[in-house]
Amino acid sequence: DLLEGRDTPSRGLDLAAAYIAANLAQWGVKPAGDNGSYFQKIPLYLNKINPNETYCEIAGARFPFGEFIESYLTADGTISAEAVYVQHGWIFPKLGIDPYAGVDVKGKIVIAHGGYPPKGLDPNNVAGKKGADFIMPYEAAKTRGALAVVYVPGMYVATNWREFERRSTENGNPSLEKNAMIAINAGPKLLQAIFAGEKHSASEIIGAGLLGKYTESFVFTSGKKITIKVSFQPGMGSTQNVVGLIEGTDLKNEYVAIGAHYDHLGIGAEVNGDKIYNGADDDGSGTVSVLTIAEAFAKGQKPKRSILFVWHAGEEIGVCLGSYYYTSHPTVPIDKIVAQLNIDMVGRSKKAGDPGNPVLTGPHELYLIGSKAMSSDLEKISERVNNSFLKLSFNYKYDDVRDPERFFTRSDHYHYAQKGIPIIFYYAGGHDDYHEPSDSIEKIDFMKIQKIARTVYATAWEIASASSRLKIDRTLPDEWQLAK
Repeated sequence: DLLEGRDTPSRGLDLAAAYIAANLAQWGVKPAGDNGSYFQKIPLYLNKINPNETYCEIAGARFPFGEFIESYLTADGTISAEAVYVQHGWIFPKLGIDPYAGVDVKGKIVIAHGGYPPKGLDPNNVAGKKGADFIMPYEAAKTRGALAVVYVPGMYVATNWREFERRSTENGNPSLEKNAMIAINAGPKLLQAIFAGEKHSASEIIGAGLLGKYTESFVFTSGKKITIKVSFQPGMGSTQNVVGLIEGTDLKNEYVAIGAHYDHLGIGAEVNGDKIYNGADDDGSGTVSVLTIAEAFAKGQKPKRSILFVWHAGEEIGVCLGSYYYTSHPTVPIDKIVAQLNIDMVGRSKKAGDPGNPVLTGPHELYLIGSKAMSSDLEKISERVNNSFLKLSFNYKYDDVRDPERFFTRSDHYHYAQKGIPIIFYYAGGHDDYHEPSDSIEKIDFMKIQKIARTVYATAWEIASASSRLKIDRTLPDEWQLAK
C-alpha cells in the first residue's frame, strides 16, 4: 500500500522506479536512460475533467460526461457544428487512401473510428514520414479545418470505459502533447443520437468498424448540430521509464530487450473497504520477473549481444504510453533491437477443482502470444529452450488473429512489433481480480513466476548468443496492426 497503486504519474510510481534503479545499481547494471541515469523522463500534459461542466447536446437532449469520455488528444472549449463521417479517418497519399475526398469538413465535427489504421496499414509499416506519407485522423481533421473529432470507440476503449472515465475526473488523463482541438469518445446513446435520421444508423456504423469494412464517407443531411463542451483543469507533470543495460561481448551493439510495465491503477473506487489498486499480478509479477532476470545476467556469464531492460510506465493509460514513448525515443538504436520479450501478468495459477477464473492457466502453464508472428527463428528458439529446460505447457489460445480479446494489441510489446521487432508476450491469463483492489500479493504463485522468469532468461540468452540475429521472415498479420 505504500506505493499507492503506482498510478501514472504518482509518488508511488516514482518510489517504485527508485527501488528498481537501486537494485540495478547494486548489481552493476549499466544505466541506459537519460544523461547517464536509469530514468528516461516522459513529459506529460495532465488534464483533469470538470464533469459537471462537460457535456454534449443534440436536438435539445443533453448527454453528460460518462455518456462520452475525453480522448487523450482533447483540448478544452465549446463548439457547435454539423457533422461529417470519415470512416477510419487515416490518409495515405501514396496509396490513394483518403476518406476525406469528396466531403468538406471545414467548420464541422468529424466522426471517425478510433484506433489504428485500416486493415493492413500501420504507419510504422508504411515507408515514409508522419504527416506526409501518412496522416492520422486527429491531424487530418485539424489541418482540414474541422472543429472537433468524435471517435466511435474501438474495443479496448469500450471495454475499459469506466476506468478511463474515473481517471479523467480523479487524476487527469496524461498526454504526451498539448492539444488544439476537442476530441471525445462517444458512448452508444450518444452515437444513436448523432446518427439518428442519417443514411446509416449507429449500429451499422459500429458494426462496419468492428469488421474493418467501413461505409463510405458522408456529410450529415439532417441539419442537426452537435454541441460539445469540454472543461478541464490543465496541468503539467512527468513520469519515467526505467532503463538498464548489460553489455554483451563481441556483438554488444545489438540488443535483446526484456520488459514489463511497473505501473498500475493507483487509488480508485472503494471495493470491500479497499481503494488501493496494488496490481500484484498486473504487473508486479512482470516487474519482479524482469528484476530477477537482470540480476541473473548481471551476476553471470555475459552473452554476445547486450541485454536491454525497460520497465515501462503508463501501460494502464490505454495507449501503452511508456512503450510508445520508448520506441519513439529509444536510448539505443531501435533497428539494433533484435527481439523484445514482454512479461505481463504471470503471477497467478488456477487451482485444481476451482470452477472460477476459467481462462487462468495452471501452475506449469502460460499463454504465449506473438512468438510465431514475425520470425521463424524466434519461434524455434522459444520452443527449443522450453523443451530442453523446464518444459512449461505453452498455450497458444490467444496467439490467434481471431482472438476477440485482441491481447496482442494490449501490452507493451505491441509498439516494438510495430517497429519491426520480433516479440514474445508471456501471459498467465486473466482472473476475477483483474483491475480490482483484490489483485494482491497473497494470491501470487511465486514458484510460477520463478519458472517463467527462468524460461525468459534462457530464451533471451539463446537469442543474445546466436551467431546471427533473428531472421524476420513473416509479415505481421493485418489484424494485429489494428487498434486499441
